[in-house]
Amino acid sequence: MATIQELYQEIIIDHSNCPRNEGKIEYPSHIAEGYNATCGDELTVSLLVDNGIIRDIKIRAQGCSISRASGSMLTEKIRGMSLEEALKFSKNLRKMLSEDVGEAFDENEMGDLTALSGIKQFPMRIKCATLAWYTFENALKNIFPISGK
Repeated sequence: MATIQELYQEIIIDHSNCPRNEGKIEYPSHIAEGYNATCGDELTVSLLVDNGIIRDIKIRAQGCSISRASGSMLTEKIRGMSLEEALKFSKNLRKMLSEDVGEAFDENEMGDLTALSGIKQFPMRIKCATLAWYTFENALKNIFPISGK
């Protein structure tokens, strides 16, 4: 029987090898690029936000399995959320990854992202796991007019 660590590892490998929502939105309302100099990870997050709701989100990621998996999970988790909900979730996720929160985070709320919770034991890898989330937050600062409709 698989241990919880093995299950978490399988989730990360699955999202890394088969990232969800990979690509770039042709006419995004928001976009940002992120780079992790420590690991060489590069990531682009593009969003289509309409009436304060994230209607679509895509990533392009090159780098380690942790950053690719985290980006993939980001796209699945926040699509359909309001901007306010997504920002709150992003901050909670980053807190889970970087602080000793014990059982303070809700595993049901985090879903597959709970697989990343062990990253905090490896401080050099926290940047890999949080790159997509910081890039998402930065994308919200980069607003473009929606065109092509």
